[in-house]
Amino acid sequence: MAIFVDRADAGRQLAVALEAWRGQDAVVLGIPRGGVVVATEVARALHLPLGVAVVRKLGAPTQEEYAIGAIAEGVRVVNPDAIRGVTPEQLATVEDLERVELRRRTQLFAPVPIELAGRVAVIVDDGVATGATATAACRAIRTAAPAQVVLAVPVAPAQWRPDATEVDAFVCPHRMRDFWAVGQFYDDFTQTTDEEVARLLSDASTGSATDRP
Repeated sequence: MAIFVDRADAGRQLAVALEAWRGQDAVVLGIPRGGVVVATEVARALHLPLGVAVVRKLGAPTQEEYAIGAIAEGVRVVNPDAIRGVTPEQLATVEDLERVELRRRTQLFAPVPIELAGRVAVIVDDGVATGATATAACRAIRTAAPAQVVLAVPVAPAQWRPDATEVDAFVCPHRMRDFWAVGQFYDDFTQTTDEEVARLLSDASTGSATDRP
């Protein structure tokens, strides 16, 4: 059952659930790629600056879409249950490849880090499945000493919650019991491109994203 037309629609719905953070010294940080589309709408609606929290999923060696963990700068999250049957050598190979992509995306999307110390960091993705990427993002952003870390997603499994040591607040308007993939809740879940992410970030930096109706 689709809840959202697309990621932009999900972002507008999520923004309503984040009204409490309007007017605060906060920064909206989208997880590339798809999370940046959602975050753009949140930042626009709440009139907050937009940035990124770059994370890479660690996919299973024989099934890349299945997350066995995630990495961010200085952070490695692994799901012990998911890596059963995965050798240390296989895990190391996957991580080495994803570290290369992590550096590429960081240089492309966030060449100049946003100052987060003492501010509220609102981390946004297009949904949570295993929670590995969200956890890695929150853990990495926590090292920048924000006043508060808020994880916000439009949809997640009903039973999933972030670790209270990683996140100060979790906002999710749709917590679904029948959950097998984030994409099932979108009519359009087309993969977001690097070019689209770069354009959204550029528009936000020049003010054009928040000026649009």
